[in-house]
Amino acid sequence: MPPRTPIRIELSDAERCELERTARAQCAPHREVVRARVILRLAEGHTVSAIGREVGLERRIIRKWAERFQRKRLQGLEDNPRSGRPPRFSPRRRSPSGEVGVRAA
Repeated sequence: MPPRTPIRIELSDAERCELERTARAQCAPHREVVRARVILRLAEGHTVSAIGREVGLERRIIRKWAERFQRKRLQGLEDNPRSGRPPRFSPRRRSPSGEVGVRAA
């Protein structure tokens, strides 16, 4: 039995199945694979330090994903939306047909 961690994560069968599928995925983004592996290892009771060495993440990052998973479950492993660059042209300035109008001199 691996050493116990203070972080307790209980997975349902559906969550475990989804996380295992993501962790094995060959074409999923790397960040999703790593996050799934982190949660699976925490559910097995591995320590944060051991998981960090295995997946190459700092302990604070592992705790961050564990806390987000505990609050939001699988949706917590997705990236939060970012503001991004503001649109150059406002969508409201388009014509009803969807085309942008151009003013002629």
